[in-house]
Amino acid sequence: MTALAHEVTPVVNNPVPDLDEVLWQAWKAMDLPDGYRAEIIEGAIEVSPTGRRRHAVLISRLRRALDAHLVGGDYVAHQDANVIHHRKVWIPDIFVAPEDLDEIPDEEDLGVDAAGVSMVIEVVSPGRRSKRREYARAGIPVYVIVDDFDEEGVVLVLTAPNPKKATYEDEHRVTYGTEVVVPSGPAKGFAIGEAITRS
Repeated sequence: MTALAHEVTPVVNNPVPDLDEVLWQAWKAMDLPDGYRAEIIEGAIEVSPTGRRRHAVLISRLRRALDAHLVGGDYVAHQDANVIHHRKVWIPDIFVAPEDLDEIPDEEDLGVDAAGVSMVIEVVSPGRRSKRREYARAGIPVYVIVDDFDEEGVVLVLTAPNPKKATYEDEHRVTYGTEVVVPSGPAKGFAIGEAITRS
């Protein structure tokens, strides 16, 4: 008996890039006009204009108070930088990280690695999607949301991220006029109250 040998030509499939990679490459290629920013949030690229006057007022108050709270430590408040986690990118209104961001670069040197960020603060703008699930997936320990558009104004402090469930296990919610304090991390004890949220 003779065995027949067949030459088999391997079939090469061109792998289809996953959505994260497609979005990542598209985001890197974007050239936005001044006054706009792009983020990858929940499987989509979101392009948004810079904030309104009230948005800027709240961010400025938060930043000044946070700078004073963090003075003398190894962590500081940063703005206007890409925070990156597994081909996702966000530009928080404020984030707390080591003073020298070169200590926490992302792998392509396009921003900072979310693993080095201890807290993010977002001031809600109309029509913008929440990044709650994204920040929880990245394991960012503290996420503060300041929301002028929820009833008469609300501050949420989210802690204890569960990356597998993309949730925060602990949520402390107060209305404007009631002080809320960051419970942990480099910004532990930072208070957000009427001095910041007043109209």
